[in-house]
Amino acid sequence: MGAYTSRKATMNHLSEAQATELRNELEGQLSKLEKSMVVTDEALKTVELDQAAVGRLSRMDSLQNQGLAKGLREREMVRLALIQEAIKRLDAGTYGICTGCSGAVAFERLLVFPESATCSHCGG
Repeated sequence: MGAYTSRKATMNHLSEAQATELRNELEGQLSKLEKSMVVTDEALKTVELDQAAVGRLSRMDSLQNQGLAKGLREREMVRLALIQEAIKRLDAGTYGICTGCSGAVAFERLLVFPESATCSHCGG
């Protein structure tokens, strides 16, 4: 095992162009997610019972759709937190450094999962 160093791991394995590309990707995904969350908010509004609708099946459909929207909202909140954390790591200069082993996270992995905090070995 190598000697321990107190030096904080930095993202020097990424070029400036790669870091910029990844920041743009993260910010683009954040923007899309925020727009999606506005639509999800609309779907989460209280289901109004329309007495003119066909009846019980229409109400059941509305309630089921609202349940699906709640599940989507939970996934959106998790993804939002992951993207925000990735941007914080980018700003701190620790983006692309595995939180598990402190090794470099491959640029290719970050292109596919820009919010990833771990390398493929530690995160699967």
